[in-house]
Amino acid sequence: MDAQATTVDMADIEAAAERLHGQIRRTSFIESPVLNQQFGGRILFKPECLQRTGSFKFRGAYNRISQFTAEERQRGIVAFSSGNHAQGVASSAALFGIKAVIVMPKDAPEAKIASTRAYGAEVVFFDRYTEKRETVAAPFVERGMVLVPPFDDPHIIAGQGTIGLEIVREAAAEGLVIDDLFAPAGGGGLISGVSVAVKAHSPATRIWGAEPEHFDDLRRSLIAGRIVANDAGRRSICDAILTPQPGNLTFPINARNLSGAIAVSDDAVREAMRLAARHLKLVVEPGGSVGLAALASGEVDIKGRTAVVVLSGGNVDLAEYGALLAA
Repeated sequence: MDAQATTVDMADIEAAAERLHGQIRRTSFIESPVLNQQFGGRILFKPECLQRTGSFKFRGAYNRISQFTAEERQRGIVAFSSGNHAQGVASSAALFGIKAVIVMPKDAPEAKIASTRAYGAEVVFFDRYTEKRETVAAPFVERGMVLVPPFDDPHIIAGQGTIGLEIVREAAAEGLVIDDLFAPAGGGGLISGVSVAVKAHSPATRIWGAEPEHFDDLRRSLIAGRIVANDAGRRSICDAILTPQPGNLTFPINARNLSGAIAVSDDAVREAMRLAARHLKLVVEPGGSVGLAALASGEVDIKGRTAVVVLSGGNVDLAEYGALLAA
């Protein structure tokens, strides 16, 4: 797909919102006076950890799959994911009665594997450190199944962009001006879609990507002005957003719309998870917490400003969650 010839605009996002109407949950802003005081600004949290399937990924997956032709539905779906896109695809496929095969890392959280299977999908494992997920998925594509990628697809980006549309609409209804927005960035589907919607309604809003350290390919790519890949062999607790590099479609959008990206340590992510649990009463997975960790880093001055933080997912094994909070 030619990135230069592919764009995602407000019409695409509004059409996605129409398709998703009645299928997604309303994730209205959550606010904590304690966190506002701690960080010196007004912080509005968008809790996509409460979304259908436990993350924002249902939005993009449903928007893509709902547009399948009858012939494509017969062929079935293959996707690769560490778990959140897997559940979004599996759930959406089940709604339309489509067979789904999901290629997942064998070290993916058990909760994500179990949920993906519970939606009726077949799970095929691979080693994320020695194998390429695209290679494992290739035989299913050759067999005729339709690949639903996790981020580098205009329909996926538009579906995730409905989060940005909801943010600007809720802010407008409350008479708020959004100064800064922080969102997790893996391949960039979420933040690119959100950025299109937010910039269309609020051009002055600064948008910041958040990434785990050693997986800060977006940050380094924005600085370099070109796509830069991560080094192989690194590890992080943020399993949901450990992608090798920005997407060919998502990066040009992010290069145009983002003010920058912030890399955060695993320790900072653990503390963000604790803050969400203590003050918002929310279970947020590591990858879903990086936006709050980025805000808490102090790299962006939000004193006296209004900031939105997207909490992108809450799918985490409970035993692992408890261990992370206690670490």
